[in-house]
Amino acid sequence: MRINNCEQGTEEWFAARLGIPTASAFKNIYTSGGKASTSASVYAHKLIAERLMGYHPESYTNEAMERGIEVEGEARGLYQFAQDEECRQVGFVTLDDGSTGCSPDGLIDSGGLEIKCPSPHVHVKYLLAGKCPAEYVPQVQGSIWICEADWWDFMSYHPDMQPLIVRVYRDDEYIAGLAAEIAKFNDKLASMREVLAHE
Repeated sequence: MRINNCEQGTEEWFAARLGIPTASAFKNIYTSGGKASTSASVYAHKLIAERLMGYHPESYTNEAMERGIEVEGEARGLYQFAQDEECRQVGFVTLDDGSTGCSPDGLIDSGGLEIKCPSPHVHVKYLLAGKCPAEYVPQVQGSIWICEADWWDFMSYHPDMQPLIVRVYRDDEYIAGLAAEIAKFNDKLASMREVLAHE
């Protein structure tokens, strides 16, 4: 595990994650049900394009994104108070070889934190389900894997409603499948880059 303490959303952060698979998009490689995703090729092409251009096409902020960052800070503060935990903020964490990474919303001793600040109706859906939504399982288990953690807290936050905080424990069987699929994905990325380098 390698930690880059850059601030998330900055040029340094975008540069650190340029062209490599990241946990927020692991669902495009491996599904929550433990199968290879049919979106892998499209995601690979996006990452190759980033490498060729030298920048991430989403490396900008707008008013809505700035608001999201502000609300995420509120959520983190509430989490620390409610759970009596101190969150260490880091920028970007990768595997030792730098090939794959994640951007935790907080690291806590043997665990971590993923914060989502969805629209009101989506937050209600999460509250009613009372568990980590399936679409975030690859991200959460992937973060556990990359950060060598035992657990990860998923938090859904809306400032005008109660929060949802759910602890997700390490699933070694799922992580083994995820790691194997990402290794294959990274091999394909390398092959694609090699083809383009000779054109």
